[in-house]
Amino acid sequence: MVRTLPGLVPRRLQAVAEGRLREEPVVALQGPRTVGKSTLLRNIADARGVPVFDLDDLATRDAVAADPGLFVGGREPVCIDEYQHVPAVLDAIKAELNRDRHPGRFVLTGSTRYEALPEAAQALTGRLHLISVYPLSQGEIDGVREHFLEHVFHIARAAVAALGDSQTLRDEYIDRVTAGGMPLVLSRGEAARGRWIDDYVTLILERDVRELASIRQRAQLPRLLVRLAGQTGQVLNISSAARDVRMDIQTAENYARLLEAVFLIQRLPAWGTTLRARAAASPKIHIVDSGVAARLLRLTPAKLAQLNPISLSQLGHLLESFAVFEIIKQATWLDGIAGIGHWRTHDGDEVDLVVERDDGRVVAFEIKAGTRVPGDDFKGLRKLRNAVGDAFLSGVALYLGQRAYTFEDRLHVMPLDRLWAEL
Repeated sequence: MVRTLPGLVPRRLQAVAEGRLREEPVVALQGPRTVGKSTLLRNIADARGVPVFDLDDLATRDAVAADPGLFVGGREPVCIDEYQHVPAVLDAIKAELNRDRHPGRFVLTGSTRYEALPEAAQALTGRLHLISVYPLSQGEIDGVREHFLEHVFHIARAAVAALGDSQTLRDEYIDRVTAGGMPLVLSRGEAARGRWIDDYVTLILERDVRELASIRQRAQLPRLLVRLAGQTGQVLNISSAARDVRMDIQTAENYARLLEAVFLIQRLPAWGTTLRARAAASPKIHIVDSGVAARLLRLTPAKLAQLNPISLSQLGHLLESFAVFEIIKQATWLDGIAGIGHWRTHDGDEVDLVVERDDGRVVAFEIKAGTRVPGDDFKGLRKLRNAVGDAFLSGVALYLGQRAYTFEDRLHVMPLDRLWAEL
């Protein structure tokens, strides 16, 4: 399915970045390549009449590397795109901040996680505010301002029933999952989208990863990525992935961290390990964009629509990563989010996603690929509700069915498309 973006809808994070710039001396927008960081930066720069220094451009990169102090002393805010190409620019910014730390001095973007830079390059630790920029949310694609996560923190039983019935069909969900949210693929057909993602992954592995570290087993890295994609939405098993590509475990772990550093994969940490009902500590792994995951695994809409056990399992895992990141995207534009993770007990009960506020209150989510949610599917949510007590505000099972309803005390069922509906 080819998607058409509704005009130039501002990213929700633009207002967030503008607000943080009024409070922080340095704001850094970090996230995968081609998700819109440069557009956000240029919007900020254009509104203030200042230039953008694009370090993806080799001539600009060379000029900044030759005299970083000259560039960081310009009109404010100084806007630098893909700063990781010249880490020395961070030392120059640090020197400027030693003289003056008033808000709104610098806006940076980077396609490498700041904490993954060599320690010597992390000159601004404690001095910059990081904002994660992910692929477009489904609401941004549709031109809708989502409020789902915010709504769930305050939802009452009567409000659940008032959400109305969903009209989204299973095939439409599959189309959204396999398309993902990378802006440059949404207007492409299936074959052209696949070619673009192949080139995108190759570029990141051949250029961005190699800038971070020396890769001894370059031929194995794409294979490792595919094996990790096969674990998306599941507890990370580095040993299994390493064995599949004939790599020692430590090397596989090091390479997985590089893949995380360039935003191809993300570990979702275990949440609630200090609760009385002890939780397992292993992270889950998610491919950051479900469209990229589908392409890595060569899962087309036609394959995922098949009603056989393998296709149903594959759809379930992809759907979980898709939904988890839709919620994480909404969390990036909210204040007061203290932590996000998954919860899994040692005896196998689990909850796909837990979001905790600064006040200790939590909401939790289970993602189901079916059109009904039997009572047994609430086992993990029930156990978490009992462990957390009054701090547990609501647990939501998101599914591919039509109706929204309350199942029992603080446990609800909602169609998955309520994530991006106008509530």
